Amino acid sequence: MTSRSPAAAAPQPTITPALTFLLAFSCGAIAANLYYAQPLIALIGPDVGLSPHVASLVVTLTQIGYGFGLVLLVPLGDIVENKRLITIAVAVTAVALVLTALAPTALPFLAAALFIGFSSSVIQMLVPMAASMTDEASRGRTVGNVMSGLMVGILLARPIAGFLSDLIGWRGVFGLSAAAMILLFGLLMRFLPRRRPDGGQSYGTLLASLLTIWRTTPLLRRRGIYQFFLFADFSLFWTAVPLELHGADFNYSQSQIALFALAGAAGALSAPIAGRLADRGYTRAGTGAAIVFAIVAFALAGVAGHLLSIALMVVAAIMLDFFIQANTVFGQRALYMLAPEIRNRLNGLYIATFFIGGALGSAVASPLHEWGGWPAIVAAGIAFPAIGLLYFLTEFRPGAKGRSA
Repeated sequence: MTSRSPAAAAPQPTITPALTFLLAFSCGAIAANLYYAQPLIALIGPDVGLSPHVASLVVTLTQIGYGFGLVLLVPLGDIVENKRLITIAVAVTAVALVLTALAPTALPFLAAALFIGFSSSVIQMLVPMAASMTDEASRGRTVGNVMSGLMVGILLARPIAGFLSDLIGWRGVFGLSAAAMILLFGLLMRFLPRRRPDGGQSYGTLLASLLTIWRTTPLLRRRGIYQFFLFADFSLFWTAVPLELHGADFNYSQSQIALFALAGAAGALSAPIAGRLADRGYTRAGTGAAIVFAIVAFALAGVAGHLLSIALMVVAAIMLDFFIQANTVFGQRALYMLAPEIRNRLNGLYIATFFIGGALGSAVASPLHEWGGWPAIVAAGIAFPAIGLLYFLTEFRPGAKGRSA
């Protein structure tokens, strides 16, 4: 596509408080689909025929699908009318959730999980869409409001899944989520305005530019690698801790595990704090602190497992979520200071990078827990950020490229 139609040149719609709420709700509801399975692995695995060694593939394939969506689906938002693209993706998500709820064996379940992740990447079209409909003076506030919906969806998905699974089973959780996506599809069809992108690039050119951006932007690579190891820790912890709490030592029910998962909601408090610190020039110091405290959090989780102390485990969960969420903000703020014309692709590449780390963390959780119990999980949880810390220390070499700030 090398020319623009008259429709493409039409003025973009202006965002309203009601539309802001719809976009925030949409982000939260869609993002939750990525995390419902995390506390339910112990229930899903035996029911669909997955052995304990590979049960965490339930989470891993959803995250891999999300990563593919960030790279292959989200760039279409620069060349395809956004409302059509978003509503199709939500419809695909609803179908995939229905298939997940009905899957009799592992193969169809895992295939559906992959598609849930892929189509859920539409979240990363909604946030830029909100920004495009907002004037410069209030853009930050609008994007912050939409992102708050995303954070609420991520942080509440685990406890919601835990509570509901005790009432209606794990299949009921995915069935209800499918119903929520059908409702969301109707709302978006009715109220989401059309937005035609300004870009004139072909899809192939757009995808090819991703590799160029990754290769020529050292700050992107550095921030992505930091968050790769921290998000691996995040997924490792939240995939393994339900297995530990459900086991013989703690013997928690799904509802009790859900109450524990509410502790992770405290991580949302770090986002505004991290943003203010970054604005004041503390990105590098904040990054170092986030990596170090992720190590401390897993060490504390190891002590909690040894003492069978749920209180210490809660503190470890809060600390881990708080600092990993903070480092996400440090990275986004640093990247948003770069060229605005590639901002969406920078964001997509950044998130795709650390979601690969998340997929790694969830993939090793089940086999590690089966092999060595909670001590093996703790060892891996300390090793991931320790590698990140070694890489962070290279920032202080003379002439180091891609520094945090």
